[in-house]
Amino acid sequence: MDMVGRPNCIQCIHYYVTYNPVKPYGCRAMGFKSAKNPALLVYSTSGIECQVFKKKIPPRGNKGSTGGSKGGLVA
Repeated sequence: MDMVGRPNCIQCIHYYVTYNPVKPYGCRAMGFKSAKNPALLVYSTSGIECQVFKKKIPPRGNKGSTGGSKGGLVA
């Protein structure tokens, strides 16, 4: 959730990006695609914040390094 309390779909496990240029954002939990952020659509149509938001868990061992999995130099 962001500072206002509204869920950030990009951080949700249900969020995905579609190949449809008209409706590029999707929510697997609610089963729809949208032209705008799914959480904003849910709020604008129902007046209630998204109830299925679940924060993604970062992959294990990912400490923000780039490159190879062992952190070595790439030739």
